[in-house]
Amino acid sequence: MIKGKRVFITGGAGFIANTLIGKLAAENNITVYDNFHRDTLTESGYAEHPNVEVIRGDVLDYYLLNRSMKGAEIVVHAAGIAGIDTVLKDPIRTMRVNMIGTANVLEAAYVNNVSDRVLEFSTSEVFGSMAFKSAEDDNTVAGSAGEARWVYAVSKLAGEHLAKAYHTQLGLPTVTLRPFNVYGPGQTGEGAILVFIRQALRNEDLHIDGDGNQIRAWCYVDDFVECLMRCIEDDRAVGESFNIGNARAVMTVLGLAQTVCRVLDSDSRIVFDPPLSADVELRIPGVKKTEELLGFKAGIDLEEGIRRTAEWVKEKYLVVHDASQ
Repeated sequence: MIKGKRVFITGGAGFIANTLIGKLAAENNITVYDNFHRDTLTESGYAEHPNVEVIRGDVLDYYLLNRSMKGAEIVVHAAGIAGIDTVLKDPIRTMRVNMIGTANVLEAAYVNNVSDRVLEFSTSEVFGSMAFKSAEDDNTVAGSAGEARWVYAVSKLAGEHLAKAYHTQLGLPTVTLRPFNVYGPGQTGEGAILVFIRQALRNEDLHIDGDGNQIRAWCYVDDFVECLMRCIEDDRAVGESFNIGNARAVMTVLGLAQTVCRVLDSDSRIVFDPPLSADVELRIPGVKKTEELLGFKAGIDLEEGIRRTAEWVKEKYLVVHDASQ
């Protein structure tokens, strides 16, 4: 159990961080550091929690980041550029934020003598376009330098290497997390499940980029955060990387769209659009390491996760959206 700790979270206004704050705020002091490009925190109410301090800042601003981190015992680096639309529109900022931002966080953590844990978010995309039960020590790929899709993966992979270097060379207690398609209440941006649920609840067309045969493993956010917390609590996690996903919740993107329509009793049609870029055809994590080392196994199945997320969408998005019409 994590109690009485000073926790510093970059990207703390994001939906994964917001779920983590919900688990920690009652018995820990939390500093949220975020530029609020996306904001789940304000709507959730945690920004007003007496144990939560909010600092509006960018991970590219090393001096503010360094000062803000003073006294932290646990750092969770969840800030970063994500989403294929964003990556395609601004690959330069994607690489700057994900590489230089991570370098700034690691250096600030070292300078501030962060003693318990420094968690760094990478991505499942480091395994390339065909990742079937990929283990943590499998080869990672960089992709073609001419293909915009791999800008994100390369920037995250660079952060992984740097986090490992800070651990082996300087003893910083780093852990790398590789999320596999995390979804759930509070999500913002371009996640497939969130978009499909919004469309299905309105009986609008569900749009799929490409043929929909891409295969994914979908991980509910509560499962992801449970494993994240084990990475903080268990000293065996230090210096390691972990694939975090639900290897049982595996489905094609087309199957996901069909399931969302069925679970939500929607009359939406499914429409196929041209692919945005080179796609990741297969993305399923190997989860043996998290099970054996951390005792973690994802427990929320896909249909239950869709129902929970849909309830949040109805309450937090559709009601507000409709009222503004």
